[in-house]
Amino acid sequence: MKTRAFTVSSAMLLLAACSSGGGNTDDQVGPNPKLPAINQYLVPPMHVASVEPWANGATPTVAAGLQISAFATGFHNVRSVYTLPNGDVLAVEAKAPEEPVTRPKDIVVGFIQGFGHSKVKGESRITLLRDADGDGKPEVRTVLINHLNAPFGVALVGGDLYVADTDAILRFPYQPGETRITAKPTVLTELPGGPIDHHWTKSLVASPDGTKLYVGIGSNSNITENGMEAEKDRARIWEVDRVTGAHRAFATGLRNPNGLSFEPTSNQLWAVVNERDELGPNLVPDYMTSVRDGAFYGWPYSYFGQNIDPRVEPQRPDLVARAIPPDYALSSHVAPLGMTFSANAAALPPQYRSGAFVGEHGSWNRGQLNGYKVVYIAFANGRPAGKPIDVVTGFVKDGKAQGRPVGVAIDGRGALLIADDAGNVVWRVSGR
Repeated sequence: MKTRAFTVSSAMLLLAACSSGGGNTDDQVGPNPKLPAINQYLVPPMHVASVEPWANGATPTVAAGLQISAFATGFHNVRSVYTLPNGDVLAVEAKAPEEPVTRPKDIVVGFIQGFGHSKVKGESRITLLRDADGDGKPEVRTVLINHLNAPFGVALVGGDLYVADTDAILRFPYQPGETRITAKPTVLTELPGGPIDHHWTKSLVASPDGTKLYVGIGSNSNITENGMEAEKDRARIWEVDRVTGAHRAFATGLRNPNGLSFEPTSNQLWAVVNERDELGPNLVPDYMTSVRDGAFYGWPYSYFGQNIDPRVEPQRPDLVARAIPPDYALSSHVAPLGMTFSANAAALPPQYRSGAFVGEHGSWNRGQLNGYKVVYIAFANGRPAGKPIDVVTGFVKDGKAQGRPVGVAIDGRGALLIADDAGNVVWRVSGR
């Protein structure tokens, strides 16, 4: 007990000592972000908004012309949302796998990050919500699938419902309108999982023609501190044959890719990516990018193209030479975990119907908080056009996180759905 007390006290002192840094990030968004000089720390700046759930009736703040309400509440670590063709909504709840502590610094970082987590114990299941009368409140709420292993991504193709657990893509038989699936799943393919499983969320999307699945597999570390063997088949997006389960590396060098989505005018795959930490409060910007077949995006050897990370040994100049920069920076440490394109957002004003919504879970390793909101980036000709627009804010009040946005989706009537894993709410945003 004395050791733990010392650890907690030490962590609090480090938090107090490192809680400055950051500032304005306007020059860190868009295709050409400002990249300041590297700062290396024994312990990086850390400041996470501790969780204090929504008071009765409280909601996030939305931009002018929008309204927000709680679509459903009372979840257990709801992380993503998915809309079925009949309008039913799947809310994916997950109990995160435990990660072994490999360094003394992990104790400090884990302790501080813990302040930003919901105190509600997670459940690894998928809950179905059905709002048949369109009043914004589901009349049916059932557990569609239970006893999963840290699920995150979902994709439906025909009569097959695919679920990305942290260690496998599972295939379930599905009939339209079903409210509970009891059949045992087939394992389509195993995915890199434990025992470390640092970035455990596995985003999933089907190709427009339904023949392939694409799954995001995050790294097992910040910057290879667990050794390169722990990074085997990680920090990449796999392309998976939907019938056989055969897979290949579609793109690599992506530290933690999430929000996999196809841009509707070009059918190009896009993702949002959490970049590396501990180089400074304004380095490295997280980003959204089109994902090119065979491309290498830098991790761990370089960032935002060919900017070398000196911490990685041995260096790989051959890989750095072919590293390509991402398309669009979102600012440093905003932690984007969800993205959806808005072509079907008929319940939102016209200015929100031709771009992408991004759920920014929020920073923990910079003095001034960053993220903790949902933003909209307009697209033109299949590319981002203009600065991000704050659409849903107010998740942080008086330094406390009432909620933290994660996955986003468009519902069957064209409204925006937001999974809030700290408030354990699914929010619904529509036009006034």
